[in-house]
Amino acid sequence: MLEALITSKTRLKLLLKFFLNPNNTAYLRGLAIELSESTNSIRVELNRLEKANMLDSSFRGNKKFFRVNTSHPLFNDLNSLVQKYVGLDIIIENVLKKLGSIEEVYLIGEIAKGTNSSTIELLIKGNFDHIYLNKLINKVESTLARKVKYAELTETSSNKIPPNALKIFEHKCK
Repeated sequence: MLEALITSKTRLKLLLKFFLNPNNTAYLRGLAIELSESTNSIRVELNRLEKANMLDSSFRGNKKFFRVNTSHPLFNDLNSLVQKYVGLDIIIENVLKKLGSIEEVYLIGEIAKGTNSSTIELLIKGNFDHIYLNKLINKVESTLARKVKYAELTETSSNKIPPNALKIFEHKCK
């Protein structure tokens, strides 16, 4: 879907990298290695996104680091579009909200790093029925055309949340 709108594969990879997890920062050569693209194609797209004010940059030593500009007027729209592209909206609506007493859910793995992947990996904290969760996941996997894996986050393992984990759901107490 998004490939039809954004014809540059490099730009699409960069949008996933920065808009899926707004905490991501990266520099040119690191992105070239991570995304398996040439430094020139990465540089061209970074310059376009920076010129459009969608990315901010800062220097650390001799490296220019980029991060998403969260105050850009289109940030929320692009963030939402990228989440829909990955399928997080479907997971939240059709799985997490139906489970009941879920406290927090974190996106981990390749997608949390901003790399497109055929597997969505989640850490789920709360009291839930694993059999019902598996039924819900099986239903959405065919819609998403992605595999969904999860691990339960317990009180004892709460301090083991990976540093690149992205919180995608939190139960709001009223």
